[in-house]
Amino acid sequence: MSTDTRTRTSTADPGAPGGAFSRLAGWAQRHRWGALVLWIVALVVISAAAQGAGDAYRNDFSLPGTETQAATDVLKEHGSLEAGDTVQIVLSDSAGLAGERQRVEGLLEKVGKLPSVAQVRSPYEDTVAVSEDGTVGYATVTLKDKAEAIPPEDIERIIDTARAGAGQGLRVELGGEAIRAAQEEAGGGAEFVGMFVALVLLVLLFGSLVAAALPLITTIFAVGGATGLIALASHVATVADFTPPMMTLVGLGVGVDYALLVFYRFRTELIDGADPATAGRVALDAAGRTVFFAGCTVIIGLLGLVTLGIGSLQGVALAVALTVLATMAAALVLLPALLALFGRRLQRTVEKRSAKARSKGRTEGAGWRRLASGVQRRPLAALAAALVAMLALSLPALDMRLGFADAASDPAGSTSRKAYDLLADGFGPGFNGPLVIVADGGNNAGQALSSTLDGAEGVAAATPPLPSEDGKLATVIAYPDSSPQDEDTTALVHRLRDDVLPPVERETGARFLVGGSTAAAQDFSDTVSGRLPLFVLIVVGLSTLLLVAVFRSVLVPLKAAVLNLLSISAALGVVTLVFQKGWLGVEPGPVEAFNPVMIFAIVFGLSMDYEVFLVTRIREEWERTHDAAVAVREGLARTGRVITAAAAVMIVVFGGFVLSPARMMQQFGLGLAVAILLDALVIRCLMVPAVMQLMGRSAWWLPAPLAKVLPEVKAHGV
Repeated sequence: MSTDTRTRTSTADPGAPGGAFSRLAGWAQRHRWGALVLWIVALVVISAAAQGAGDAYRNDFSLPGTETQAATDVLKEHGSLEAGDTVQIVLSDSAGLAGERQRVEGLLEKVGKLPSVAQVRSPYEDTVAVSEDGTVGYATVTLKDKAEAIPPEDIERIIDTARAGAGQGLRVELGGEAIRAAQEEAGGGAEFVGMFVALVLLVLLFGSLVAAALPLITTIFAVGGATGLIALASHVATVADFTPPMMTLVGLGVGVDYALLVFYRFRTELIDGADPATAGRVALDAAGRTVFFAGCTVIIGLLGLVTLGIGSLQGVALAVALTVLATMAAALVLLPALLALFGRRLQRTVEKRSAKARSKGRTEGAGWRRLASGVQRRPLAALAAALVAMLALSLPALDMRLGFADAASDPAGSTSRKAYDLLADGFGPGFNGPLVIVADGGNNAGQALSSTLDGAEGVAAATPPLPSEDGKLATVIAYPDSSPQDEDTTALVHRLRDDVLPPVERETGARFLVGGSTAAAQDFSDTVSGRLPLFVLIVVGLSTLLLVAVFRSVLVPLKAAVLNLLSISAALGVVTLVFQKGWLGVEPGPVEAFNPVMIFAIVFGLSMDYEVFLVTRIREEWERTHDAAVAVREGLARTGRVITAAAAVMIVVFGGFVLSPARMMQQFGLGLAVAILLDALVIRCLMVPAVMQLMGRSAWWLPAPLAKVLPEVKAHGV
């Protein structure tokens, strides 16, 4: 055994009393069967309860303080039917719709009697609802509430009833957000693909199916339990329907990551000659602390989403934070119990592979040690090359446009996509995203509004004013020249609010509010953009303060924050190139407004994971040698393999969600996978060693007054 190994082992002497994590490992070892049975019972009970109760996922797209929300509130207050969302029943007949009037009106009469339907406007009653050549028309079905509040089975009945009227030359397709949500496919089993590939990678890493399976088993228990709890919580709190796949995505990646790091330290202790019980206690005392602090940074990032004040994101943030908390608990309690159960078998496998490697003259970490030495010889060159590459990838993010993809991005065979294409061909793309403009001032104001909109730049057509039940409101539906996700439509919404409508307000004394789903998407994007600086400041600030206490340094946490922001911007740049610019054959469109903040929250936390894993090991070597260069070199040599392996597993899991049929999940998965790839290979392997080498001894500078007030929250390396 080398001097370095003897010194390192002594830092976690099994004869010493040990900290809280060591005692936790000891408890899990002594009660291994009890701990395992407790987890199994908890998972079974939670899953059974969730299965019996079902879920009540529902979206909350309300945006307090925005014009769209004000329009919705006013419409509801005055009993206007336009307060609810709409569905378009698009009709097409090459011989002309005039000859199909009796069939169409009979079909619409049936739809009008269905639950959740407030009103149906026939195309024969609306001058703008039939194309010039008479072959395409649309009926507007007004729902009794917003799409997210309508039961899915009611939407399915509308679809089935309407499409039953097709045939004999008449095509019937349906569009609208409610239809898109009802037709949306499930995740496609992407999580199972990711888990399978992750298992293969872990088998290659450890050479044993049992060793590879333990991190996955730990993760499955954690994610399964968290998913059941959130399903139950959805009955008493608002949890968005896209939360479960996000929970699964993050839970699998983080869970395997944490379990792998504890297991890797366990393996290292076995190689150094410790017995399985001692190796388990030392592993949790060292890597367990690191997992705990790393997990805290992820949770801080997720809870930072609450500051955005957007209901649909708050539920997702809390659910995913709970999932991360569950994966931490599993890595700290369940995994030590499993290691105690399979310890002897794992020891034989580890010793056999270690002896085989020694016989071939291989030294673990030698390659990473050479890489670190190369970076240390030319730190400025390595840093400059990496920085140029990261900035080049980040540049497209400056042009990123937030929004929501319209039905043009839906699968070609879906009824929403077919309805979109029919409307675009018959009337123009703007008929797929009408603006609902409210005149709070009676029918005279509505007439003035309709006349103004009819000739406004960017407006293809506008309906006559539609009065509310009490006659105090009038609503005009305006159809843009451009598609809902087009930049020109965004410009039109702002132009109507800022330039076109204010003069009419002054003339009539009425108040005009621009609403509808298209305007709501823009308001959501503007809200996210406006509150983003505060969100970033809170997440970065709290995470940096935590790391100042962990590392007993000011410069190291600041460096970590800057480099983490760089990996996030580069990942968002790649997402912009692929999904907004249409690289790799993807249908161009805006970046989903949810994704940048979700990617930021999760990636910032995960990047801090790797920072904690690497820098705590460097700190450990610094305390041992007080040689900055040796500390950096040995820190990377000791952690390079495990960081790369953990990153590879997460990239596989996150990358699997690119196969999802949902565009939002595709962007989310790609963003996370690219960020982790860049963080593990460019940031941790090149930029961190280069910066640490340039900072030298000053990296560990901590002002004396700050050192006195900071609590001791020391982490150990992996």
